[in-house]
Amino acid sequence: QVQLVESGGGLVQAGGSLRLSCEASGRTFSSYAMGWFRQAPGKERELVAAISWTGGSTRYADSVKGQFTISRDNAKNTVYLQMNSLKPEDTAVYYCARGRGPLAYPFAPDSWGQGTQVTVSS
Repeated sequence: QVQLVESGGGLVQAGGSLRLSCEASGRTFSSYAMGWFRQAPGKERELVAAISWTGGSTRYADSVKGQFTISRDNAKNTVYLQMNSLKPEDTAVYYCARGRGPLAYPFAPDSWGQGTQVTVSS
């Protein structure tokens, strides 16, 4: 069973940047797509970005296109989410997830991290 550990969340002013990291345990990281979700208070969890097993294909929610970038380093078993030009509406708990297969679309999670809080102040 894979373990996913997120880091990099915190408090940032509007317009600032953060980079989230998610390190996975195990030897099969490079065989699976990875994704980032977020959940704001009172809202459903939503897929923010996903990346295929090789990193060659990515997908983003319309709300973050051009603002967030997902990437991965299979040698380090780590997936990243670079978040720029942050807005108060980006405030949420961000979760890393492993996909059920190698493709970024469709992305169906089968394992979750514990989440990391991102708070953007105005």
